[in-house]
Amino acid sequence: MAFSDERGQYNGRVTLLLVLSCVVAASGGLIFGYDLGVSGGVTSMDPFLKKFFPNVYRRMKENTKISNYCKFDSQLLTLFTSSLYLSGLISSFFASTVTRTFGRKASMLVAGIAVLIGSALGGAASNIYMLVFGRIFLGIGLGFGNQSIPVYISEMALPKHRGAMNIIFDGGVGIGVLIANVINFFTAKIDGGWGWRISLSMAAVPASILALGAIILPDTPNSLIENNNNQEKAKRVLQRIRGTTDVQKELDDLIKASSVSKTVKDPFKKILQRKYRPQLVMAVAIPCFAQMTGINVITFYAPVLFRTIGQHESSSLLSAVVIRCFNVSFTFISMFVVDKYGRRVLFMLGGIQMLASQITIGGFMTALFGDHGALSKGSAYVVIVLICIYISGFGLSWGPLGWLIPSEIYPLEIRSAGQSISVSVYFLFCFLVGQTFLAMLCHMKAGIFFFFGGWVAVMTTFVYFLLPETKNVPIEKIEQLWKEHWFWRRFVGDEHDDNIYKLDK
Repeated sequence: MAFSDERGQYNGRVTLLLVLSCVVAASGGLIFGYDLGVSGGVTSMDPFLKKFFPNVYRRMKENTKISNYCKFDSQLLTLFTSSLYLSGLISSFFASTVTRTFGRKASMLVAGIAVLIGSALGGAASNIYMLVFGRIFLGIGLGFGNQSIPVYISEMALPKHRGAMNIIFDGGVGIGVLIANVINFFTAKIDGGWGWRISLSMAAVPASILALGAIILPDTPNSLIENNNNQEKAKRVLQRIRGTTDVQKELDDLIKASSVSKTVKDPFKKILQRKYRPQLVMAVAIPCFAQMTGINVITFYAPVLFRTIGQHESSSLLSAVVIRCFNVSFTFISMFVVDKYGRRVLFMLGGIQMLASQITIGGFMTALFGDHGALSKGSAYVVIVLICIYISGFGLSWGPLGWLIPSEIYPLEIRSAGQSISVSVYFLFCFLVGQTFLAMLCHMKAGIFFFFGGWVAVMTTFVYFLLPETKNVPIEKIEQLWKEHWFWRRFVGDEHDDNIYKLDK
């Protein structure tokens, strides 16, 4: 297959090495998803709560006067979940330097090792301090992995398959959450109450795959040229992953992009310049919006949420498995259609679907679910169906595209800085939503679904007017899209240079 477009022409086909590289790299998504899913599951297990959060356990079991929405409201409990994202936020800035200086593989290796340490601490935890320190190491791993892996996949993939290849990462996230929910369902049944240790330690499996892959796999041609200016080695790697010897056109573009990149001494300062305004806005807005969809209501606390509406421990874990199956299925549907129909279409479809389902859930629970007691069995099933519709919309749109878009829009000279900002913003809002959700649930009750639904309306409008379509455009040619956009061209047009930017300041 040959890629042909008015912005460039690259030769290549999908090779085994390309697929293997992307799949192994996407095991980082499996780590991320597993850590997202496992925390909500173990915090709904009675033995885990009794050992580490006895006050929450007593409120849940003994105090019938507390509102259904407030039984799990504990800042210590949310710290267990959100400490991972705080450490991921901080580590992502260090990851930017490592990725830019030592290559994408180096960051991936650090990610694998940090997660191995974190899973060991979590599985062996005897007190809350070990538990939180384990989560901190997991966060370090995710900070390095999420900063480098989407960039690695985008740089390795052919332009016409970049969307599908990158969505493998989010597919890994979805599968990781699903696996975590399944493991939680079975470990909760283990006699003796120690099943949560298995749940927390199993993150070591995908971490081992990532660490081994980082040792064996080649680095991207972009990274080889950027770090070592090893054009011959970059050409050999490019020929291997493209399955052809005719790669000179693509190699020339990579060398040109690298020469521009080497003139940049401080990429974080560079990205603040006026001509990079659209990339900076997207670096902040896309990961922020991805979290404000309300997905954390489901991913972090699905079992807790289902226990809130009156389900038992086993039923709540099983319900979490069911809704995650829907998410994974629609993520893979997104993978197969994103390069055919484009990013914007999926954003619109998913946004409408999420908005409609959130408003319906909020209205349904407001009408039928009070502060005490439980939903009827039939009503609980209706809520589960509505959540499945919501999470299917997320799996089709903001789930995979929230990682894909930031990984493909930055020119090489600001790529590591831009991706670092995106990951940092993502983790910041993960932390904020994770730390405040249970308190928000307690005070806003069913209104929390209207709150996140309003944000979905805002972000869908934002994408419609401000995000250009990037499908099938080579990663080093995407800058031209901003120059042609009705709004962003006023910032990135040729007439604006650094001197004008300084005058604006």
